[in-house]
Amino acid sequence: MNKNAVLQLRAERLARATRPFLARGNRVHRCQRCLLPLKLCLCDTLTPAQAKSRFCLIMFDTEPLKPSNTGRLIADILPDTAAFQWSRTEPPQALLELVQHPDYQPIVVFPASYAGEAREVIFTPPAGKPPLFIMLDGTWPEARKMFRKSPYLDHLPIISVDLSRLSAYRLREIHAEGQYCTAEVAIALLDLAGDTEAAVGLGEHFPRFKTRYLAGKTQHPGNITAENSESV
Repeated sequence: MNKNAVLQLRAERLARATRPFLARGNRVHRCQRCLLPLKLCLCDTLTPAQAKSRFCLIMFDTEPLKPSNTGRLIADILPDTAAFQWSRTEPPQALLELVQHPDYQPIVVFPASYAGEAREVIFTPPAGKPPLFIMLDGTWPEARKMFRKSPYLDHLPIISVDLSRLSAYRLREIHAEGQYCTAEVAIALLDLAGDTEAAVGLGEHFPRFKTRYLAGKTQHPGNITAENSESV
């Protein structure tokens, strides 16, 4: 199993678990890397790409454990993607150091409408140093909470991405127009940053994942969640 930061974060979260994690489809035997049903595993299709941009996922609580999570797809294609568990009061030191790294321009990815009057908002990656796209990965209410309660990110500019087409993501309900899944936004950001190879790679990986994930749900109607349950 090729490791990346999201897989490592998932292992760490499971190690801290005190009770079973019952995600939808937990009676399904899943690949422990891609989290798809074994007969739909897509691990042999993974083709890492190169990009000057880098991503940092700040993931809410059990997000690394969810088969429906698409933030992990970014790390499949860009193995240098960073991933951290969110904490309001005790952010990981490695996260703080990455945000301050002189080689990158850190930018929080979030809708412009949530920015305060003093917050810088941009719509294209700035020229100069490679962007570090910081993505708040969770459900929409969780992402809003992370945005409001992460003071260590408040000094950073926001980049807002407008996806003109309707989201193809139907793994979870989309609560409002303009709210897109993490992988979709990442594809758009890579395209804006000129990282064409990575944008194409993730753009192919995402629909392949979506198709197999939804096929797995169809094959197991009524399942709420593995015979070997994970813990939370």
